[in-house]
Amino acid sequence: MTAIISRPAPEKVAERAREIYTAIEADPEFGRLWQSCAKYNKDWDDFYGYPIIVDYDATADAPDLFVETLRTMAMKSAVYELTNGDEKAAELPVAVPVDTMSHALMAQFLVMCRIQERIGIKFVHMTDLEDGVGGGTWDHGDYTHQVYKAAFGDLNDRYWIGAAETERRRAVLDKVYAGIGVTDRGKKVAIFSGS
Repeated sequence: MTAIISRPAPEKVAERAREIYTAIEADPEFGRLWQSCAKYNKDWDDFYGYPIIVDYDATADAPDLFVETLRTMAMKSAVYELTNGDEKAAELPVAVPVDTMSHALMAQFLVMCRIQERIGIKFVHMTDLEDGVGGGTWDHGDYTHQVYKAAFGDLNDRYWIGAAETERRRAVLDKVYAGIGVTDRGKKVAIFSGS
């Protein structure tokens, strides 16, 4: 039996998410956070998150992905706050490329801690509470989408890829990667076996 998650009205979350996002952008370490994430791209191996973006370019896509991810983090923080700390409710379904960028963002641990302390919020990213294995359950029109639209307007379709299309693109990648020894959605790599 699946537990029912109760979340505040999207408009209420959106209002608080905008405030949080504005506070993050105004934080004195915002520039450092951006620079750290932008530089992190060369250290991030990923088989099924960023590669589902058509013609993905780590350098060119970083600015927009950073914005999408910070907005998402603000939305999650707003839900967390408005539900008195309900982690499950706050772990919103998110498009896979945005979720992948959130890992780069959360890797800036001390900066993120200081920002959340200064602005009085909690950042939420709990992989054990994400829907689905490796994400990919976000879809157009869901709660996350409603909150995003109310808070920030239209989302960036380049990165917000729905569940069915995410799975279709991942299936294409499965075939491509299998030919070079990468299987199980990137969890097994046998490129150098027997060499």
